Amino acid sequence: MPARLTEVEALERRTAIGHGDATIHTVEHLLSALGALEIDDCLIELSGPEPPALDGSVGPYFKALTQAGTAEVEGEPVFLTVQAPFTVTEGDASYVVAPAKSYRLTTTVEFAHPLIGRQAGTYEITPEAFARELAPARTFGFASEVDALRAKGLIKGVTKDNAIVLDDQAVVQGGPLRWPDEFVRHKAADIVGDLALTGARVRAHIVATRPSHVGNVALARALSRTAKRTGDARYDIGRILDILPHRYPFLLVDRIIEVEGDRRIVGIKNVTINEPFFQGHFPGHPIMPGVLIIEAMAQVGGMLLMGHFEGQNVEDKVVYFMSLDNVKFRRPVLPGDQIRFELEMVQFRGRTCKMKGVGYVDGQVVAEAEMMAIVTDK
Repeated sequence: MPARLTEVEALERRTAIGHGDATIHTVEHLLSALGALEIDDCLIELSGPEPPALDGSVGPYFKALTQAGTAEVEGEPVFLTVQAPFTVTEGDASYVVAPAKSYRLTTTVEFAHPLIGRQAGTYEITPEAFARELAPARTFGFASEVDALRAKGLIKGVTKDNAIVLDDQAVVQGGPLRWPDEFVRHKAADIVGDLALTGARVRAHIVATRPSHVGNVALARALSRTAKRTGDARYDIGRILDILPHRYPFLLVDRIIEVEGDRRIVGIKNVTINEPFFQGHFPGHPIMPGVLIIEAMAQVGGMLLMGHFEGQNVEDKVVYFMSLDNVKFRRPVLPGDQIRFELEMVQFRGRTCKMKGVGYVDGQVVAEAEMMAIVTDK
């Protein structure tokens, strides 16, 4: 089960990935330790439906990983860098993301409780600072919520040793506090864990107000779509030319930047005024034709489909698209835009598949479609 945004299953009071019986609950603390230590590759084996709660903080995982040490492997680390500020709002949670050379969090929480109230802090997310300022901060909740959460099948493992529980006035379980502002520190550590689902090292200053797991994952999705991603170019134009039969002026994908097995792919199309279709569409008002946006999306999808036949002389095969459904155009694409196409495999049988695709420019949806395709011999 890849620890990626595509696998997020549930977000109520925890982050869960997977589907059905394979769902893995409460992954944020373990992922927070991995994210803070900038560990890119790790195999995690579990014998139950969630990692152990331990003391309710990231600390034990961070300590265990630090003691185990790391090893260099092939490949380049992936970075997400922000070029211009943007905002994300999800329910009560709001975030401002700004360019920065390092990974920095400014986090604010606000609860109508005498021990919490309004708390804020700014933290540099380096291994040393994280170990000192965030890793030991424990999860917390309110006694008034316990029965309702347990009725939903949540927090079954909460004990006095792995969580802070508060009544209307004081700590009734898990005391004493490790810091007076332990609450905001834990929320900051949760953000690091949820953003690890991007599969990249973040380089930005994130200002989070009333963060939640739902909001954190919305932020992670926005970062993936808006930030510049470097280090994981899977296919450059040379490799694309080896796989796709398209040539000028109809090759409409410049680079494949993400591939997640046979389930998901992300490709880039850079749109310039030199595109031949701008001569007639339209003189003095250049707009990329919608049919070519969908064609570019389909070509990215074709790269994903051809991946199923790697090692089988893909140069002798061709992808034919059989149908398009639920095609929608949300905004024009203009010269200077870069379209980010994200496609997911919905169904695959034999040589036929169904995919769902979305195109983004600067994090905004420009087009979406569902498509069916088949691979045949040339």
